[in-house]
Amino acid sequence: MLGVEDLSISFGGLHALSGLSFEVADREIFALIGPNGAGKSTVFNVITGLYRPTRGRVTFGGEDLLALAPHQIARRGVARTFQNTEVFGQLTALDNVLIGRHAHLRTGVIRAALGLPAVWREEARARESVRALLARFGLEDAAETEAGSLPLGVQKRLEIARALASEPRLLLLDEPAGGLNPTETQTLMEVIRRLRDDSGLAIVVVEHDMELVMGISDRVAVLDHGRKIAEGKPREIATDAGVIEAYLGSEDGA
Repeated sequence: MLGVEDLSISFGGLHALSGLSFEVADREIFALIGPNGAGKSTVFNVITGLYRPTRGRVTFGGEDLLALAPHQIARRGVARTFQNTEVFGQLTALDNVLIGRHAHLRTGVIRAALGLPAVWREEARARESVRALLARFGLEDAAETEAGSLPLGVQKRLEIARALASEPRLLLLDEPAGGLNPTETQTLMEVIRRLRDDSGLAIVVVEHDMELVMGISDRVAVLDHGRKIAEGKPREIATDAGVIEAYLGSEDGA
């Protein structure tokens, strides 16, 4: 589904990523973990076309993503959430998710301005689809509520719902459990599992919450200072000496 090969990117003299390679299979939950500044979010920014690497290759379904603009990548079926929740606070929950449907609407600006019947029919279908998506995430009662007034845990689910409105095949989740309490995190874990099991998505998760990572991931890759230092099943990663040192430091303080 997703292939990252020899990916490198620098900002000034800082090597954010150095020779990173990994693959994500269809219907797989793959986690990227590592200390702060390890380069995890940078990977997402490269995959989605926000950053251009100095070296390397990124493919999605065999197609070169580095040759595409961000909106083209989204239309190919790649969607993401952000580390800091990015809902449109003054819009309703329904309108937030409706924005995610934009890539699939065929209505042009002129047709919309003229108010043609086909425009209204397409709009009605889109709203029906969005309401079904809100219900799927238990957000139907918040449909007409301003997103900025919703609790953080609800905003997190809303952001995932908006990403899903674009009908992706690959979903990138950037610290989805950030700021959530244990109950909200458990709910989120169930949501992510259902997305894989029911929708057949491939999912890449960047996360610091190790309970979530170890509880939902099929495989885990560990980054440290832009390099991959380990990759394997969760139980293998949990006992890897290099991973433990990267997170906790060696006993002599090195």
